[in-house]
Amino acid sequence: MPKIAFLGAGSAAFAKNVLGDAMLCDALHDAHIALYDIDAYRLDDAQTVLDRLNATINDGRATISVHCGPDQRADALRDADYVVNAVQVGGYDPGTLRDFEIPKKYGLRQTIGDTLGIGGIFRALRTIPVVLDFARDMERLCPSAWLLNYTNPMAMITGAVLRASDVRAVGLCHSVQGCAKALLGAVGMTDEVDKLQWKVAGINHQGWLLEITDGGKDLYPEIKRRAAERIEQVRRRGVRAVLDTIDQQMKHDGSTIPEASVAGDLVRLEVMRYFGYYLTESSEHTAEYVPWFIKSSHPELIEQFNIPLDEYLARCRRLMERWPKQREELLSDELTHTQTNEYAAEIMAAMETDRPYRFAGNVLNTGLIENLPTDACVEVACLADRNGVTPCHHGALPPQCAAMNRTSINVQLLTIHAALTRKREHVYQAAMLDPHTAAELTLDEIRRLCDELLEAHRDLLPDYA
Repeated sequence: MPKIAFLGAGSAAFAKNVLGDAMLCDALHDAHIALYDIDAYRLDDAQTVLDRLNATINDGRATISVHCGPDQRADALRDADYVVNAVQVGGYDPGTLRDFEIPKKYGLRQTIGDTLGIGGIFRALRTIPVVLDFARDMERLCPSAWLLNYTNPMAMITGAVLRASDVRAVGLCHSVQGCAKALLGAVGMTDEVDKLQWKVAGINHQGWLLEITDGGKDLYPEIKRRAAERIEQVRRRGVRAVLDTIDQQMKHDGSTIPEASVAGDLVRLEVMRYFGYYLTESSEHTAEYVPWFIKSSHPELIEQFNIPLDEYLARCRRLMERWPKQREELLSDELTHTQTNEYAAEIMAAMETDRPYRFAGNVLNTGLIENLPTDACVEVACLADRNGVTPCHHGALPPQCAAMNRTSINVQLLTIHAALTRKREHVYQAAMLDPHTAAELTLDEIRRLCDELLEAHRDLLPDYA
């Protein structure tokens, strides 16, 4: 009977997805699922959800235990075979709010703020010490377990664990699975492809769709032709006019038209136009990873590229508004579950059964991508089986793609270094090398911003000298 410890189980909807998937796997039916969180109220909801799911889809075969607070973490982790990490240190308030509102005072705007940029840096500084505490517990209590990390910023958290502990870990994200289909949808080709094949490599949230084919036929030429044509249509009419037309048509007859995806994906399509390849992560993410789109000196770009500033704050508010109804649905006696596209359950099942499973994982770059730094955390194809996770060698990225990745990797590595050494100067340097932050602020402004954030987050951070 495998044991799965889920850290951050108070996120009941996500715990349902990952653990519901596990209950649908023959090899994991009878797992011992240990739910851990520091929020007793949310953990109680998660227990109810998993107990009911266990009854409705799993004939009660799983054993579910609940562990609340740091004093009970050892019991959750002891003898675990798999540890799923989904914690968010600081939450929406105060953590995320501070990451957005304080930079605004300096004129620095963000969209998501969880992966790179000033928001990603400070989320990492809050989270790395907590996850390294988990790792130290794992070294003592379940040294053979695999850590499946879902917590952002993915490359920084996973990279820190792999560099500063002996824990076996892989980072898992949602952005790779739907990348190729998103691009086909953006240019109206979804129904024209029968045998979709694709290849992705790079870093988390900035992986490159290096190949996209239909039974071996390269689709990029037609994709780029249609993308250029439709972007021109959107620009000629204006994003708002196109979206208003789409909204009216959808309300009238429930249909969709291709410009809808184009209008929502202009940043990625523009990057593809200049760099040759499509990125795995959304346009709202991509806009804040590079220096070209969110610029106080060119405010017109925000509307031109349909960039949703403060998008993560808006999403959090929408989730909080919907939570009472969602909570009622999750706590229903008739709760059920269908398989999601999350990787975790399939990886665990592959390790249990030795039936290989291929997925995109975040791992240390042990020569896997030849023109990226060896201490970087990269996202490549991986194989899971009874041997664990074996990443696949990719080779070199196109030079322009590797160059863009390296600008992000600089920030990631310096942030990890700052978290491990607790040196304030490395926090400054990470922010100074962030492409978007550096494009907007002076060196002195970046230093003052970091000092203000370090002070504001003092209750969530160790001391920085």
